[in-house]
Amino acid sequence: MGMGIKRLNAFIHQPKDIAPLILFRIGFGALLFISIARFILKGWVHQMYIAPKFFFPFYGFEWIKPLPNMGMYVVFGLLLLSSLGILLGAFYRWCSISFFVLFTYVELIDKTNYLNHYYFISLIAFILIFLPAHSAFSLDNKWQRKSDTQTIPYFFILILQLQLAITYLFAGIAKINADWLLEALPLKIWLPAFTHYPIIGQFMEMKSVAYLFSWFGCVYDLGIAFFLFNRRTVNFAYIMVLIFHFATALFFNIGMFPYIMIMSTSIFLKTEWHEWMLKKLKQLFCYSLPTVSNREYTLPIKLFTLYLVIQILVPIRHLMYPGHLFWTEQGYRFSWRVMLMEKAGTCFFFIKDKKSLQTIEVDNKKYLSYMQEKQMATQPDMLVDYAKFLKKEFELKGYFNPSVHALCYVTLNGRPSRLFIDDTIDLSVQSNAFFYSKNWIKPY
Repeated sequence: MGMGIKRLNAFIHQPKDIAPLILFRIGFGALLFISIARFILKGWVHQMYIAPKFFFPFYGFEWIKPLPNMGMYVVFGLLLLSSLGILLGAFYRWCSISFFVLFTYVELIDKTNYLNHYYFISLIAFILIFLPAHSAFSLDNKWQRKSDTQTIPYFFILILQLQLAITYLFAGIAKINADWLLEALPLKIWLPAFTHYPIIGQFMEMKSVAYLFSWFGCVYDLGIAFFLFNRRTVNFAYIMVLIFHFATALFFNIGMFPYIMIMSTSIFLKTEWHEWMLKKLKQLFCYSLPTVSNREYTLPIKLFTLYLVIQILVPIRHLMYPGHLFWTEQGYRFSWRVMLMEKAGTCFFFIKDKKSLQTIEVDNKKYLSYMQEKQMATQPDMLVDYAKFLKKEFELKGYFNPSVHALCYVTLNGRPSRLFIDDTIDLSVQSNAFFYSKNWIKPY
């Protein structure tokens, strides 16, 4: 046991060239800057964080609210500056902290907007706070006339590699289900929409192609990390990364996620490539500072050991709940289940005054955006959030202790629509607590 710990300690402390970490900082910062600028220019700040009358909070974070009026534009402006600071290594520590805090704040405002790659960005931004990614080729060193660091403990690179490995591995495990492997769903539904593509479009209606894509995606996610860690196979593995993520970018409108994964996964490439690339960048920008290789660093090993344990436990928390995961979605978020289902629903809400026994139907469009209503119709915790909001809203209108009921029909992976929840229960008194099983969801 003692020898094993010593070997592990020696492994994570071994000196490695800092180039992979520096290029990761530059690439990540650049993609963050582009992503935030794109978000602002497309008008999504107003559409998602200013225009809505109601926001769906994450459990335990109900106190997080959007800033009024121009406040959200200030937040996104600061995010833009923070991403630029990360890219340039300028005020790096402050910029990495501010980006993590502000980006996570925005993410927690409304779970309507939850995406796996937003979660991934928050995690990477958190990790970067503790990494010496500004210790070379940075404006911080330039301004402080500080020598560039040549080598760092492998731990600072390994923690990023492990986060990527966890992301891929759990995405692969999530694909081990009957719909994905045996029915090629939902790809069998989605791919025919691309028959207009030149050359390849003629194949998109073939069931065999849907099965090929499904099985390739599962095998790729399950195995790619092992090939990336192997020096002999890393080049082949990275070619597979390029093919996989360019294909997803071609077929699916998932924004910057494929490019973020392509850039992030490059940290596995051989150190020689990173050294050559960093050298070229220094020549391009006429950057020259003396280097030092014996700088001391504090390794936050205990913190990141706990962090990795949490990253392993969170994706499997769905095992605490009964029922079909894709149907109940209890434990679905934050578990790297990427594009695994085609789910749609229609939901009608009714308010009942307990004194007059009068019942009225709610016009959801008065309170919710199109995307909010679409997401809510299939997600039980959002149904509860909306019901609690409606209860307060109609109490203000003079209703006596109103109860809130919903008639919801949902279809999953192209199957016939069916009743989603018990329409007799009062949703406004239900709980979204983590350990509370929603037994009012109809069995799948």
